[in-house]
Amino acid sequence: MSDHQLRDWPRLFAELAASSRDPRLRAYYGAGCIAADTPLAEVPLVALDVETTGLDPRQHAIVSLGLVPLNLQRIRCSEARYWVVKPTSELSAESVTFHHITHSDIRHAPRLAHVLDELLEALAGKVVVAHYRKIERNFLDQALRQHLGEGLSFPIIDTMELEARLHPKRGISWWDRLRGRRPLSIRLADSRQRYGLPIYSAHHALTDALACGELLQAQAATHYPAHTPVGALWS
Repeated sequence: MSDHQLRDWPRLFAELAASSRDPRLRAYYGAGCIAADTPLAEVPLVALDVETTGLDPRQHAIVSLGLVPLNLQRIRCSEARYWVVKPTSELSAESVTFHHITHSDIRHAPRLAHVLDELLEALAGKVVVAHYRKIERNFLDQALRQHLGEGLSFPIIDTMELEARLHPKRGISWWDRLRGRRPLSIRLADSRQRYGLPIYSAHHALTDALACGELLQAQAATHYPAHTPVGALWS
């Protein structure tokens, strides 16, 4: 079990609400975090995706963010949010090809600091759902350190990790490779396909957030009963 899974998130939020210097962070942490024994069906969730200029949060930056509030029965698309922000590092040809956000798209876009109020308000009191948590967690933490001088901590239900738990033996033998078999993929699109979910265009922050939220609903319906404590799934 990881340190994040062992972390007492409600206690940490209370401590950070008292120690954070920025009023936006104090308000975010002050909204609290639900207890680890809360049934999954009662957890307020928000699916989150960020697109970036690269994979290293120390060298690259966030270029767009999408989030969609949900629970196990409903995705609240009317409350979805999407921002394109001007990154602190340059767009590369590779990143433009990846997420299709161009220099003209960011020319008049705000810096992330200017949307933090809305972002933190939308996240407050909810548990984040993401596919491969290191991107969302590390990039947001680094971005807030850069803009506010202090980072951001929050629990995440990682739908990629849940798929990894369900399919621990994803590798295949050399003989199977020779026969043309491929290892099982836990990427977002491939994971959705196993549950019969529709194909969406990838690498758009809002679409990927929606796709991730739908994947969690399918995972829960298939493998995790509504009474499953959220602490068994978050990290």
